[in-house]
Amino acid sequence: MAISSLGAGSGIDLNSIVTSLMQVEQQPLLALQTKEATYQARISALGNLKSGLSSLLTASQFMVLNVGQNPNDKFASFKATLADTTIATATAASGAVVGNYNLEVTALAVSHRLTSPDSLDIPGAAAVTAGLAAGGTLKIELGTQSGLSGAYAFAADTARELNVTVAAGSTLEQMRDAINTAAADGRVSATIINGTNGKQLVLSSSQTGLSNVMKLSGVSGFDFDPSGAGSGVLSQDSLKGGQAATNAAYKLNGIAGTSSTNSVTGALDGVTLSLLKTTSGTPTTLTVTKDSTTQLVSALGSFIKAYNESAGVMKNLGYYDATTKKAGALQGNATLRSVQNETRNLLQTKAGGTSVYQTLSDIGVSIQKDGTLALNTTKLTAAIAADFSGVSTLVSTVGSSFKSNIDNVVGSTGSITNATDGINRLISDLDKRANALQSRLTTIESRYRKQFSALDTLVTSMNGTSAYLTQQLANLPGAYRSNNN
Repeated sequence: MAISSLGAGSGIDLNSIVTSLMQVEQQPLLALQTKEATYQARISALGNLKSGLSSLLTASQFMVLNVGQNPNDKFASFKATLADTTIATATAASGAVVGNYNLEVTALAVSHRLTSPDSLDIPGAAAVTAGLAAGGTLKIELGTQSGLSGAYAFAADTARELNVTVAAGSTLEQMRDAINTAAADGRVSATIINGTNGKQLVLSSSQTGLSNVMKLSGVSGFDFDPSGAGSGVLSQDSLKGGQAATNAAYKLNGIAGTSSTNSVTGALDGVTLSLLKTTSGTPTTLTVTKDSTTQLVSALGSFIKAYNESAGVMKNLGYYDATTKKAGALQGNATLRSVQNETRNLLQTKAGGTSVYQTLSDIGVSIQKDGTLALNTTKLTAAIAADFSGVSTLVSTVGSSFKSNIDNVVGSTGSITNATDGINRLISDLDKRANALQSRLTTIESRYRKQFSALDTLVTSMNGTSAYLTQQLANLPGAYRSNNN
């Protein structure tokens, strides 16, 4: 700790002398700190290298075919459009077949809906009143209705059965609440519409189609049997607010099909139809097209962009300017040189097989004078049109090569990680040496201050003795005359 009064007695600036001496003593410590700053800069540079290569790795992964994936799955995109989008919409995925198809929609899928009688239906209203007064267990079965109109059969799905406890003397509102509580999963829902002719309970199935028809029993006035022509106090008659369940019905190129929902899958390979309304006798045209170019151009474009950016990063990290004597943070670094050579060599990866498109240069990817890549999209498009499978295989092979090799560089056990770990060990060693030197410097400064403090005391004492002697000599006989001669 500095002593501000050091030298106050002697008048000598001993603090400055100690500071100067310590500046000399600190040179080894400053050298260690300079070396550590260099190491830290190298770690930061390795981090920049890893970041640039990671972007290239991501772009490479997008080019690779997954296990069991074919080029169409990876790079081709399919589109389905309808001439009349008010009738239906469509999407297409891998597996779709290019072509034009006629679509007719003769029915839409709707859900089953039952209503209780209004006040004008006196026998029905009386049955509802009696049923609410008596209560009981309302059994709601969901199942599949099949057969011809007027002779329907019903097969219940016991896994979806609901049993609702209706307390004696319940109101219509309490009946509604009991149903909704029991059907918390939403398989059916109950509501009340208060119309001109009084309140009516409306019970709806949540799913469309003939596989979601309801059958009710157990409480008087709230029964419905979909078998035969359909019977019960509750009604599915549209004139009374009800709705009979129906499947969607359609024709593709005159071939009939049905669906329990208005989302139709499996009727046409790779195509999903969303039916919106029925046609009026005139079919609409469904067109399926394939785009083999966009995804491949995008994949290669992203790869080239990432390659050029990583190449720029590596160039800046490894440069040396002989005129200015300035160098990049990794100039001469073995890891950087290895990665630069490896990525350049990987550009010559061959696809193998019998396709004429064996290297990236064959499909329009060229190496510029500055080492960056450029893409001739015209040449690439022509290659795709000539041999989509061959171009896809080449792109995937190049992507796999880059992915595998860059993984070995940027991965948790890669060369960049190993190099960074090695530098961190050197920094840790420098820190230990710096701490030891700092402790030694503290001891040296303390010793200097003790020595100079003793010197200050000695000089102060000698100055006092000198002043005393001067005073005594001045008082000796003859001193006055001598002083005035």
